[in-house]
Amino acid sequence: MTSIEPRPNNNQRIAIITGATSGLGYETALELAQQNWNVILTGRNDIKGTAALEAIQKIHPQATIEYQNLDLASLASVASFSQSIKQRDLAIDVLVNNAGVMAPPTQTLTEDGFELQLGTNHFGHFALTAQLLSQLQKAPHPRVVNVSSISHRQGKINFKDLQSHQSYDPMKAYAQSKLANILFTLELDRLSQERGWNIQSIAAHPGVSETPLFYSGPGTTRFLARLLQFAIPYISQSAKEGAQPILQAILDPNAIGGQYYGPQGFQEIKGKSGLAKISRHAKNPETAKQLWDVSEQLTGIIWP
Repeated sequence: MTSIEPRPNNNQRIAIITGATSGLGYETALELAQQNWNVILTGRNDIKGTAALEAIQKIHPQATIEYQNLDLASLASVASFSQSIKQRDLAIDVLVNNAGVMAPPTQTLTEDGFELQLGTNHFGHFALTAQLLSQLQKAPHPRVVNVSSISHRQGKINFKDLQSHQSYDPMKAYAQSKLANILFTLELDRLSQERGWNIQSIAAHPGVSETPLFYSGPGTTRFLARLLQFAIPYISQSAKEGAQPILQAILDPNAIGGQYYGPQGFQEIKGKSGLAKISRHAKNPETAKQLWDVSEQLTGIIWP
């Protein structure tokens, strides 16, 4: 493994990708490595992380790439990882908030007491981005790319029962977390412009793509996994294809803050990448501000 150095000694662009040991994150890392980026893979499973690192190095031996442990369901892990990046004084060009949990069958809480999907998909990334803000600002044209889902259209932020303590529905909780990703994206971009953070905040979604979320998510039975393996290829696209909107959000010189990329086919399920539809709920500035304030209160992370 070649260690990534601070920018004064290395002018290559640096990307941090959460949940990069498989699926969309891995495909995104693979493409950036090919394009000579410095890439920091992160994941919560060191065995999978090492395997992903070795696989990319085998394909692109010249790549400057490393793996670090990061569990988005743990604010302590987020803080530890962020501190390690700060100590190395790395200028982060792109932070890809990709890691996610989808539809556990029963309510599960993070170690901080958050509903697992909201805690991982939103609160963890909210805290991570805040704590890496200073390192992002060291790059000339930094971007934050949040990976959402077409499920955000069905989402609603239930402030009265945000953690689903009163009533838990796996897909409703998932849709809420993915709506939170869009709201966070748009509010981050607004505040970046207002406060002069110089960060472009962009969102993307993969449509329906073949990733481990479909086959090995919590509650997936062996029968359902086999059924999905048969059916998904006919109604979805590969993880490599699903990563294209993420890569467009990272690489397109014409991309600007507040945009949302996704497949252009029927219902944005699959197809060539382009601008995607943001739901009416996701465009509500009052909801975005309230979610931001609640996120600061619950995580204890106060943005400058």
